[in-house]
Amino acid sequence: MRINGEWLLCEDGIARPIVRGRVQTVTGAWVVADFLLDIGADRTVLNADLLSQLGLPLLEAEEGLSGLGGTADSVAVETKLLLNRDDGGTVVFNSRWAAVTDPVALDLCILGRDLTDLFAVIIDRPGVVVCLLNQRHRYAITQD
Repeated sequence: MRINGEWLLCEDGIARPIVRGRVQTVTGAWVVADFLLDIGADRTVLNADLLSQLGLPLLEAEEGLSGLGGTADSVAVETKLLLNRDDGGTVVFNSRWAAVTDPVALDLCILGRDLTDLFAVIIDRPGVVVCLLNQRHRYAITQD
């Protein structure tokens, strides 16, 4: 399985590795969201903007969220995250996801190690590659 990402040029002029996904709303519709591929993040986190679009019941957070900016108020939601495979298929992850409630706490949603640990993660800025590999897809490092 290969899930392709891309380098997204953000408002601050910095290109960041993202994977575009879709998250299911309370009505069953899907909302497109960009997820920053963060191999240092322990878990996947939805931002406040996406949280408001989903309309899902808010659950008590299991633990607080913290990072370089300090701690952030959070809740949890149960929903599905869908990612597109390079062969045209999809992969769906159904789980309880953390979400921040402060609109300025997080610009992009975060794809954390709760999902990325299932894949070989390639973030290659010089080669302009962002992808997640699993199952029959492999990679090799060679020297020219």
